[in-house]
Amino acid sequence: MALNNTYDARLVQQETAVGAGVQILLLALLGTAIGMGPAGWLTGLVFAVATWAVLSRALHRHRPRSFGPANRVTLGRSILVGAVTALVADSFESSPPVTLFVGLTAVALILDGVDGKVARRTGTSTPLGARFDMEVDAFLILVLSVYVSMSHGPWVLLIGGMRYAFVAAARVWPWLNAPLPPSTARKTVAALQGVFLLFAASGLLPYALEFGVVATALGALVWSFGRDIVWLYRTSRVEEMVVEDVRELVAG
Repeated sequence: MALNNTYDARLVQQETAVGAGVQILLLALLGTAIGMGPAGWLTGLVFAVATWAVLSRALHRHRPRSFGPANRVTLGRSILVGAVTALVADSFESSPPVTLFVGLTAVALILDGVDGKVARRTGTSTPLGARFDMEVDAFLILVLSVYVSMSHGPWVLLIGGMRYAFVAAARVWPWLNAPLPPSTARKTVAALQGVFLLFAASGLLPYALEFGVVATALGALVWSFGRDIVWLYRTSRVEEMVVEDVRELVAG
């Protein structure tokens, strides 16, 4: 408490616990409605516990004054993503009701545009909130990629795995961790991934059109990541050259 007298760990942690409880309640409702199997139940419960544990640890480390309205929206999205994850896991045994699957995913995608606006309007934007939002987005894309890959092939997993591959690569090449300049194109491509994958997962389109939509999503994502990686590499090279010039001046 000495680090921040306004931080109330009990109240903040209660919000994450409530989120986990709502997640389990939603799983119970889904299980009753569609007869969800063991795979769906286990996956959903693991998601709920993991989300609670990771978020609680992050909150303890950052010690915010309150959980915040924007984080509540993101937590609501994560609960929906947990339900979608459970349905995808259950789909290996039996296909989930399309209306339910599409409905939960669509609401989660729509709310993606809400939490950021709430954070800006309430003046509660934080690095933790931005990271929470990004991780929920990335995991939803991964889960949708797994579902669509069952009908279109494992290459679809590249969409969901690309961001995680980038993070892993950044551990080997630290220059990938440098901040990127704001980009409307990057945000647009990221937002469209979920929309395109949902269209492909809905079964409303002919197979060939579904394939084209998913291929377009992957192509746009490769272009976006490729452009950013090139920018980061060039920037790191320029910085290295500046450092070398300074060293030579000092040595001379």
